[in-house]
Amino acid sequence: MTDTTRDPSLAVIVLAAGQGTRMKSSLPKMLHRIGGRPLVGHVLSAAAVLTPERTLVVVRHERDLVAAAVAEIAPEAFVVDQDEIPGTGRAVEVALDELAGFEGDVLVLSGDTPLVDADTLTSFVAAHRAADAAVTLMTAVVEDAHGYGRIIRDASGDVARIVEQKDADEAERAVREINAGMYVFRAETLRTHLPAIGTDNAQAEKYLTDVAGLVRQEGGRVAASIVDDVAVTFGVNDRAQLSEVGRLLNARTVRHWQLEGVTVLDPATTWIDVTATLAPDVTVLPNTHILRATTIATGAIVGPDTSLVDCEVGEDATVTRTDATLAVIGAKATVGPFAYLRPGTYLAEKGKIGTFVEIKNSTIGVGSKVPHLSYIGDTTIGRGVNLGAGAITANYDDLTKHRTEIGDEVHSGSHNVFVAPVRIGDGAKTGAGAVIRKDVPAGALALSVAPQRNVEGWVEKNRPGTGAADVAAQARSAQKADDGAQEEDR
Repeated sequence: MTDTTRDPSLAVIVLAAGQGTRMKSSLPKMLHRIGGRPLVGHVLSAAAVLTPERTLVVVRHERDLVAAAVAEIAPEAFVVDQDEIPGTGRAVEVALDELAGFEGDVLVLSGDTPLVDADTLTSFVAAHRAADAAVTLMTAVVEDAHGYGRIIRDASGDVARIVEQKDADEAERAVREINAGMYVFRAETLRTHLPAIGTDNAQAEKYLTDVAGLVRQEGGRVAASIVDDVAVTFGVNDRAQLSEVGRLLNARTVRHWQLEGVTVLDPATTWIDVTATLAPDVTVLPNTHILRATTIATGAIVGPDTSLVDCEVGEDATVTRTDATLAVIGAKATVGPFAYLRPGTYLAEKGKIGTFVEIKNSTIGVGSKVPHLSYIGDTTIGRGVNLGAGAITANYDDLTKHRTEIGDEVHSGSHNVFVAPVRIGDGAKTGAGAVIRKDVPAGALALSVAPQRNVEGWVEKNRPGTGAADVAAQARSAQKADDGAQEEDR
């Protein structure tokens, strides 16, 4: 079935074939992440809002890795392989082969410009169509144009040509208007001129920008659309730029949620991925990271010093100084401080996970509490349960993980070890220091108590000359004298 919401007159080509040698990384540049997505993912997400008829991504370096990422991010996109001929012109040329019969506009984007947004691209395409141009360039005016292609205009102010940094003379390098590396072409313009472009330049590459010069030679119109916010044009070529662009993206994301009704006490130390979702009246305290697909419901308070990865936080929950991944925290529940929630943790409404507690692959029922100094793994806990300090579910026998089941309204003593597989029945209780190896019936009290034995004089005999032996001898002597005095009184 045809998707009638798509723009049949628009196709998008994303250039993602480069090696990115300045990143000095085994990971392709396009797959380095900021804001919860790889660089190319941000570009594809922005382009998707325009609902183009076709989206093509040109790949080459680490082809399979990039193609797999594209398939995950934008399954509707078609991956095109660039051949041995280098350059952006060749990349677009091979992509154009997949657009046989398409006669609309082709939006060409670079996969390493993650700050470009849908509003900018929508305005860019609209400006191209309003100008009735064969080619429209996105440009920006910057203080330092080093490394960018310069926009050279003629006496009337029209775009005459684009000169790359390595090919520019002194006067051309002084120009501050730069080529942002994003273009809209008529498809017929590309088909006409790309075959005529060669590689006779400083980098021996087939430049896409040469199309503009050929259009000018034939009297066609080359328009330019200057962006208001130069940041949307920023590309990433090294780790320093990756960090800077990541900071700018995060500032934009934090501000977005502030304007949506979220309180962020310290934006400078708060990191929120673009893939996260926050409701109005959420409060985020300093040094908090809200990452991947995390969702936080209204009234929740998160932080300080908290990291949430792919988590769900319910209404009015409180999460303090916590590290959590793939965990669900129910409404009005409390977590932390210094809690560690591993994948598969489910804390129900009004539950509590307290200080120095680690939870893994476990469900904690409504109103139940694991307050402090505990490890709970592969466990199901019912409602209204309170586990004493130092509770441990011993879930691993060196071969297999086993489950512990704790019923409703169970109260355990301090320093209990539950040796799985084991079940504690509803309403049961356990004594302090118990090691529970067998099922406990509902309503029973489970104890594992051995008689205490005191070996008199052990320290003085086995640790002579130590401080402990000295004070023990003094205490024994004093006790002996006191006992003697009491005997005389009698």
